[in-house]
Amino acid sequence: MGKDFDTLRDVLHARYSCRAFRSDPVPDATIKQIVTAAGRAPSWCNAQPWQATVTRGQETERFREALLKTASEKPDPDLAWPSSYPGATGERRRTCGFQLYEAVGIARDDRAARNQQSLENFRLFGAPHVAIISSESDLGAYGALDCGGFVTAFSLAATALGLATIPQASVAAYPQMIRDHFDLPKSRLILCAISFGYADPDHPANNFRTERAGLDEIYDPRG
Repeated sequence: MGKDFDTLRDVLHARYSCRAFRSDPVPDATIKQIVTAAGRAPSWCNAQPWQATVTRGQETERFREALLKTASEKPDPDLAWPSSYPGATGERRRTCGFQLYEAVGIARDDRAARNQQSLENFRLFGAPHVAIISSESDLGAYGALDCGGFVTAFSLAATALGLATIPQASVAAYPQMIRDHFDLPKSRLILCAISFGYADPDHPANNFRTERAGLDEIYDPRG
């Protein structure tokens, strides 16, 4: 059992949000292996509300182009963005952004370069595949919560197989375009995307790692 924990801990530490991918496609068998493993995530009443719409080959390029054309429009996500990032959450968010800008050589006051970098979200960071994660709208926030477990499991399974991922809320800014593009029913909430593939280890955007809160910040023992 100790070895199992050590393996899980090592995969958790190895996982990171990749922001530059190689173009090499992932074999279909490997993608199915990842999705099957992620499907073991827990869910309320075993509802398993997640659906992963996964692109390959020219379909990835077609979606990338459609997303870039839409990126200038006003966001209209199915689930409202956070109204604020209070306290430590805001500080962590800012630190992550500054680490990225520093890694790619963007000055903090260079708004044009920062906006250009943000467009990489809609280029899917060059990934050869993207998984659109959706849930039935009738399940509301609890379906979305269950899907969060699926996203985590997907990312860990990919990491264990030598792949890289980046879960992306930004892509969910345009849910109707996504439903239209993939012919998904109106009842599906578009929650996020996971761009994935093989990391480009030489790209500067992949040369930093975010810190994690200490145990004293997240653990509140009682009794």
